Amino acid sequence: MSRFTKEMVNELADKLLFDLSEEENQMVLDEFEEIDRNMNKINKIADIEKVDVMTHPFEIEFSISDLREDDNIEELSQEDVLQNAGHKNLTSIIVPKVVGE
Repeated sequence: MSRFTKEMVNELADKLLFDLSEEENQMVLDEFEEIDRNMNKINKIADIEKVDVMTHPFEIEFSISDLREDDNIEELSQEDVLQNAGHKNLTSIIVPKVVGE
């Protein structure tokens, strides 16, 4: 039995404010199933939890000289940043919620 359903895909799309056609829903459902199959293959690899985490699939070699120089810039104070904000509290700009729970 599938772990994913058309209803689940539609619910996720609604939360992200997307409307999906039946064809698009099926395409996303197929992608979820493919991802799930591949994750199951990975989970079957023996002792995978002993493998070190990688950020890149290959070694990255660079020297400090490859990095750019930092530029000294004038930073704005928090008061200056919040000065032009319409809705704010003491430390943050308040924006309307755009994604459902």
